[in-house]
Amino acid sequence: MKNLARPILICTVILLIAVLLGIGVGSISISPQESLSILWQALRGLPLDGEGQSIPSVILLTLRLPRTLLMLLAGAALSGSGCAYQGLFRNPLADPYLIGAASGAGVGAVAAMSLNWPSTTLGYLAVPLASFAGSLLAVFLVFRLARVGRTLPVTNLILAGVAVSSFATALSSFMMVNAGGELRRAFVWMLGGSTMSGWKPVLGMLPYTLVGLGALLALSYKLNILQLGDEQAQQLGIKVSRVRTQIILAATLATAAAVAFSGIIGFVGLIIPHITRRLWGGDMRRMLPLSMLCGGAFLVFADVLARVIMAPQELPVGIITALCGAPFFLFIMRQSKEGSW
Repeated sequence: MKNLARPILICTVILLIAVLLGIGVGSISISPQESLSILWQALRGLPLDGEGQSIPSVILLTLRLPRTLLMLLAGAALSGSGCAYQGLFRNPLADPYLIGAASGAGVGAVAAMSLNWPSTTLGYLAVPLASFAGSLLAVFLVFRLARVGRTLPVTNLILAGVAVSSFATALSSFMMVNAGGELRRAFVWMLGGSTMSGWKPVLGMLPYTLVGLGALLALSYKLNILQLGDEQAQQLGIKVSRVRTQIILAATLATAAAVAFSGIIGFVGLIIPHITRRLWGGDMRRMLPLSMLCGGAFLVFADVLARVIMAPQELPVGIITALCGAPFFLFIMRQSKEGSW
């Protein structure tokens, strides 16, 4: 691939700016210089438990930095999986929410949380597994409902995804109502945003996100070939069914990890891949890493806005992404009708 270094550099710089804002903005402002100084001291061995530190150090290292990293991972996971779904189905409207993956993940996560909110590292690792199981079940139902013979019409896929997503959301709401004491916390989680603080959620989410996104990056070349059509892909030696299943599993795992720890945050997987495609072309070997970087930056920026718009009260970050994403969704629909995809 030619000229990938420049867009990677641009996206990385944007991401670093977003991270500095994420760890610096709040009720107590921390300047970029002070933030970098604190991070440098931490890398040199300063403990992250807050003992013997200044108030800005405690706030940055124990609250804002893990929250920012969690949003970064969630944004990368959602935008990376959205990019993969759009490429796989060759449709700009496909994303983890429209085909039921995210809503199914929400059911699995709420089911695990209603039993006992995670408080140990093992608990944090178990929640994404339940989320992944719910997401796989939802995607399986969508595929079964949408399939017509041996074909899988995109229109049927999206309609089935909307139906399954609506059912999954209703089921999640029912479980939350019956969950008792954690209803408010679960409700905030459903609107999107981290309700868990500290480093344990980050450590719990990290392995699932790395596996899912790493697999998508490894499959990016085959995903490119699949966009030529099944017959041409088979002629080029691609085992279409196996590769399609691998892509869906990887994207579903990344989505499930994001939903399990950051809640229902819509439109990230729709907006970012579309913008990336417009700016740098449709080569999946280029789009996937750029979408992950830009998605992480976008969600961190959205989280900062959620903190400052109604300060000292915080908005769920899902509200911010919905306000940005709903008009963008209508724009994409209009462009699709005009044949711009």
